[in-house]
Amino acid sequence: MSHDISFSMPNRDQLHEATLKKREYCSKILSISPKIRYAAVMNGFGRTIAGQLRKDVVPLFTPDEARNENYIEATRNCLRKNFDKSIGKTTFTFTENEKVKILVIPGETNFCYLTLDKDTKITEVEPIVDSTRKFILSNNIDHPST
Repeated sequence: MSHDISFSMPNRDQLHEATLKKREYCSKILSISPKIRYAAVMNGFGRTIAGQLRKDVVPLFTPDEARNENYIEATRNCLRKNFDKSIGKTTFTFTENEKVKILVIPGETNFCYLTLDKDTKITEVEPIVDSTRKFILSNNIDHPST
């Protein structure tokens, strides 16, 4: 008895189209608040699927530093999932540095990584989180193939 197993792998054009769509999503996330410097969708390994800098922003990280930062955030996200049963799912994490604030909003498979201007007030963070989460959910950004 012969069993045919076929796998449907996305072709290069489909992957390119999905990446362009996610980059467009990042631009829309940037428009949520003028305090957002950078918006990106990362996979579970910290690889940038798509990202967009605000027009007037100069990156603070070198490419190597950015890669390491993304990997650290992916690792932190993965480790936090171990505590979902005990304390519930993480809704967001917020890191405050001298030059920038970092906001990570985890999804099931991907996560949204935002940097915010250093003068962003803590009271401005929750509305950014809420609007970004709504946008992510309404556009199915967390799904790996979209």
